[in-house]
Amino acid sequence: MNLSIIILAAGQGTRMRSGLPKVLHPLGGRPLLGHVIDTARGFDGAELHVVIGHGAERVRSAFPDPDVHWVIQDQQLGTGHAVAQVLPGIADDRAIVVMYGDVPLIRHATLDALLAYAARGDIALLTAELDQPTGYGRIVRDNDGHIAGIVEEKDASDAQRLICEINTGFMAAPAGRLRGWVAALDNDNAQGEFYLTDVIALAVADGVTVSAVSTQDPHEILGVNDRLQLAGLERRYQHRQAESCMQAGVTLIDPARFDLRGSLQAGHDVVIDVNAVLEGDVVLGDRTTIGPNVVLRDTSIGDDVAVLANCVIEEAIIGSGVRIGPFARIRPETRLADHSHVGNFVEIKKSDVGEGSKINHLSYIGDTSVGHGVNIGAGTITCNYDGASKHRTVIGNDVFIGSDTQLVAPVEVKDGATIGAGSTITRDAPAGELTLSRAPQQTRKGWQRPVKKQP
Repeated sequence: MNLSIIILAAGQGTRMRSGLPKVLHPLGGRPLLGHVIDTARGFDGAELHVVIGHGAERVRSAFPDPDVHWVIQDQQLGTGHAVAQVLPGIADDRAIVVMYGDVPLIRHATLDALLAYAARGDIALLTAELDQPTGYGRIVRDNDGHIAGIVEEKDASDAQRLICEINTGFMAAPAGRLRGWVAALDNDNAQGEFYLTDVIALAVADGVTVSAVSTQDPHEILGVNDRLQLAGLERRYQHRQAESCMQAGVTLIDPARFDLRGSLQAGHDVVIDVNAVLEGDVVLGDRTTIGPNVVLRDTSIGDDVAVLANCVIEEAIIGSGVRIGPFARIRPETRLADHSHVGNFVEIKKSDVGEGSKINHLSYIGDTSVGHGVNIGAGTITCNYDGASKHRTVIGNDVFIGSDTQLVAPVEVKDGATIGAGSTITRDAPAGELTLSRAPQQTRKGWQRPVKKQP
């Protein structure tokens, strides 16, 4: 089927009370409109047309995709007017699906059901039965149960407001017929706008069958008008994410306290504790456990890894059998080799840590190469910044670095070296030797600690 998808995304979203266009507000770490575009791309070969208005250039720049055709709606005169801006660029022999840039949870399968009707020349609507239909247009049916039209709530009678079957706004129709109906719209209504929904009555008058597809999941048709609705939709989206992860074999200790703001590729027997936040592209190997309150961003983690509570790991590659945390921060461009250990209150940035090496307490390692079998004592720091430039530290294999050591880069600690505790190392330390720098220890006999004078 030749398919054109029109996504309406021109609204200002005044109730968001934000300088950011509504469709750019994030849901699950991506703009609302991004979710809708991704769903539309699920239809192979479909033309994508996005109608923008408020903050148009900002919206366009957020999606520099060459496959999207952007259409400006200079004045927001209603959904019918918005669709009319696109129709000149769509051939009559195509089917059209209308979507909405602030309704991000619509499913591909639901739209596919609408398309089945449009393919045979009918017009199809997505409807839903709601216990509380306030705010939605109502589906009006004739005595035989056929759809006769849609009435918006502000134009509805008291009896019509009691109808629970609502219009979701999603529609599929042949382009040629839709063009004629949209051209015939008027704005004689309470809002003074050109309603796309009015094409239904026009289609009925032309003898065209209007078919309804009813969604069984009312959450998928929910839109965003304010921050309260956005927060509610975030939780529904994350519930979907959690279900998908658990169906794939991941154990979530509490699915209600899990956020996936990107993609997760997980091996067998992965366990994720409460309040974990996964952003970007995350890979977790077999039997890996993620503790509570952990943030993972664009990170790959191997098999049999334990990430303990309250760690932040971003843009890093973690080998197998590694133990991290609690309260560790692994910054971008860090690689931890197999069976290495990083302990509490350790920060590592842009460094390689070799197999079996340990940095267990209160240390900062930046711009550093650490060999295998190294032990770095508590309170050790690499002084990598001189106020103007970053410099690199190289630590060889089987090195032991005592506690409270400062390694002033550029500096190299060679294989098998030992650094005495409390040292400041400014020159290369030779292999297999003890290197230290300390002031002589003194004891001053008879010295008295100062005391406060009594008034």
